[in-house]
Amino acid sequence: MQQEEPTRNWWDIVVEVLKRHEVKLVAYVPDNVLAPLIKTLHADPYFTVYCPAREEEAVGIVTGAYMAGLRGIVLMQTSGFATLPNVLASLVRPYQIPLLMMISERGTMGDHQLGQVMVCRTMVPILNSMGIETHRMTSLQDLDFMVDGMIHQAFATQEAAALLLSPLLTKKR
Repeated sequence: MQQEEPTRNWWDIVVEVLKRHEVKLVAYVPDNVLAPLIKTLHADPYFTVYCPAREEEAVGIVTGAYMAGLRGIVLMQTSGFATLPNVLASLVRPYQIPLLMMISERGTMGDHQLGQVMVCRTMVPILNSMGIETHRMTSLQDLDFMVDGMIHQAFATQEAAALLLSPLLTKKR
């Protein structure tokens, strides 16, 4: 009888892919959905992890590090994204900085906080209007492929990318 391979957590897969692409810097604003990923990143000496006060500060840290030759990612929740259109339009897009963003998708599928819902409805259209690639990650089976592909594409094309973590992936069942 064959033993089944243990199921990996979504955050462990993300950490593996970040290491594969030498993404060593992580700037985040705390979020309950991202908490297991953030905890894992803090515990791993491979990563340098910062927790600034606001999402646009996180973008500033990661874009500045990129200009100095270090790859990074910004972690945030949907409502935090609402603070970013100006910095995306005035810094990230014009200077073709391959900013990686991982956004826990809040305000959908059972999350009925009005502030989250309104930003969730507008987030993807705003990203699309700026020409920023977005992909929604919904399944554990596709996660490695999607995160790997988005990181590779962002750095190969020098374009920002947003990885949206759907509740289909992150909700505890």
